[in-house]
Amino acid sequence: MKIQIINGPNLNLLGVREKSIYGNTDFDTYLNDLRHRYPAVEIDYYQSNVEGEIINKIHEVGFTSDGIVINAGAYTHTSIAIADAIAAIKSPVIEVHISNVYKREEFRHHSMLAASCKGVIAGFGMDSYRLAVENLINV
Repeated sequence: MKIQIINGPNLNLLGVREKSIYGNTDFDTYLNDLRHRYPAVEIDYYQSNVEGEIINKIHEVGFTSDGIVINAGAYTHTSIAIADAIAAIKSPVIEVHISNVYKREEFRHHSMLAASCKGVIAGFGMDSYRLAVENLINV
């Protein structure tokens, strides 16, 4: 089984930025733990701060991977183009958020991506990624 994780803008700063919201762990450390937890699953990781690069990655893996876990960061609330890319592929996509976006600013309460995704997981910290991976494994 092959799962692609895609992180969007500013998520390269996990472990450094707004620790009260995003925690103290950088994503590489978390990814190593996730890979050790699921050794039979090939978990690939991609991060970009650029919308078009995220779309290109979705196109690249969206017909061959067994699933995609995406945290599009702020693009979640603005990107019709990423939503269209998700709708155009065959691989199931799960949208994740580290924070509970519904406890935050009003503009974060609407996802442009959710309607094109299999589901949305939010508010469980980095564990949101594990929950998404487990769902894809247990399909």
